[in-house]
Amino acid sequence: MPGTFLEYNDGHTTFEAYVALPTTEASKRPAVLVSHAWAGRSAFECGKADKLAALGYVGVAIDTYGKGVFGNTAAENSALMMPLVQDRALLRRRLLAGLAAAKGIPMVDTARIGAIGFCFGGMCVLDLARSGADLSGVVSFHGLFTPATIPNHPIKAKVLALHGHDDPMVPPAAVLALQQELTAAGADWQLHAYGNTSHAFTNPAANDAANGMQYNAATARRAWRTMEDFLAEVFA
Repeated sequence: MPGTFLEYNDGHTTFEAYVALPTTEASKRPAVLVSHAWAGRSAFECGKADKLAALGYVGVAIDTYGKGVFGNTAAENSALMMPLVQDRALLRRRLLAGLAAAKGIPMVDTARIGAIGFCFGGMCVLDLARSGADLSGVVSFHGLFTPATIPNHPIKAKVLALHGHDDPMVPPAAVLALQQELTAAGADWQLHAYGNTSHAFTNPAANDAANGMQYNAATARRAWRTMEDFLAEVFA
């Protein structure tokens, strides 16, 4: 079933999510938000929503930049991402607006919602967990571990971080800091590190080994399978 687009708002800003519904007789199904990388909600994230629908979930690729706002170069992507990395209160509001939009989809079982994210989006789903949102679980794929700059709330979501050991954007000190943060918060967390794996390992378009961004088909396959098992557990 082809996906549809869903507009929603935070204040005066309009956002556009991509929604992929599963083919099922069930009236209610768990939903999984997909939080985008630094370029904005692209075909990559919409494709992940489609794959989630094929697993029987409502896939919702949310938007944190605004309807029709996308980056085409590294400079443009950074200019879109960095203001939100630096203003985590604004980012949190936009993420929660996306969650609220997903809850309004008729097929969604609002008691069973998770979120996955890639790169910048991986940081976003960690921030959703830090917000205290009532989520079953979150999965960060090669996400940034940049700590939040605003107070956190008790973490309800189970947390799975899927990390490339050679990711230059997330050095070992940042990995340790996230582990310590989640432990101190009393969270149910897992962190899987993949050897010989860089940043952006799930993205077939990533081909910049010199700067530590490289697709790794084997790691991408392993990480997705780990996510499948995690979602099956948290939605059980």
